[in-house]
Amino acid sequence: MTQLDFEKPVLELESKIAELRHVSSGNALNIAEDIARMQDKAERLLTQTYSKLTPDQKVQVARHQERPHFLDYIGALIDDFTPLAGDRNFADDQALLGGLGRFAGRSCVIMGHEKGADTQGRIKHNFGMARPEGYRKAQRLMDMASQFRLPVITLVDTAGAYPGKGAEERGQSEAIAKSIEKFLRTDVPIISVVIGEGGSGGAIAIAVADRIYMMEHAIYSVISPEGCASILWRSAAQAKEAATALKLTAQDLHQLKLIDGIIPEPLGGAHRKKNEAISAVGKTIEQAMTDLLPWDSQDLIQKRRNKFLAFGRNL
Repeated sequence: MTQLDFEKPVLELESKIAELRHVSSGNALNIAEDIARMQDKAERLLTQTYSKLTPDQKVQVARHQERPHFLDYIGALIDDFTPLAGDRNFADDQALLGGLGRFAGRSCVIMGHEKGADTQGRIKHNFGMARPEGYRKAQRLMDMASQFRLPVITLVDTAGAYPGKGAEERGQSEAIAKSIEKFLRTDVPIISVVIGEGGSGGAIAIAVADRIYMMEHAIYSVISPEGCASILWRSAAQAKEAATALKLTAQDLHQLKLIDGIIPEPLGGAHRKKNEAISAVGKTIEQAMTDLLPWDSQDLIQKRRNKFLAFGRNL
């Protein structure tokens, strides 16, 4: 497992437990009591550590390479998933994936950022940073959802839209703006979950929704802590201070009434028990969908617009 600095005491203890189990199985020694005592200590230490994470530590957990990614959620929650490729304009973007499938027995459109699970996958999916064609593909999916009256599920996990020269030449900002507009105007229910990192316009381009949730250790901000620090302090070394100032944790955003709820993660973060984390997300989406169905199109659009217009007014 990828190590986080603040997790080292727990990981060292878990490593000792693994060694003891190996010794026990190899030499038939009865050291079960010692193992159980150490497991209790590791769990207490993990609980203590994760009960007081700083915003900077939350950023590290949200970016953990072993957190479940979009394709993990697709495999566990969506039946008969059929991907849609290309934007009918330039190319198929592999950072933002989407298509049709069945969630809890109901047909839906689902899309989200895929960061990749290994080095080859991260290169293929551009670390989850979509280019303009990705957001234009999202618009195609929204048109399809509206045409066939299908609810939409989006899973957000990106450091931000890709800022490369080619992406800017092909109209990155225009593609994001059009995507936001499309989400505001689409007349079907939209449910969005920030499953890891929600960065800048690249995230909000598919997160304009009727219900917005964040996982317990996810983050969502207008800019990365490193980018913010580089602008304000001229040094990325101030990223810890920036993370605190940005109010980017799920707890901060829920208090500011910018999201509708927080999805609890397993003890120690979603990267420790992926299936449990995915199941929690599935239950939340299912409840949100039950609350939103059936729907009146005009009423749905108006409530969504009012929701976003109210941001920042009642603090």
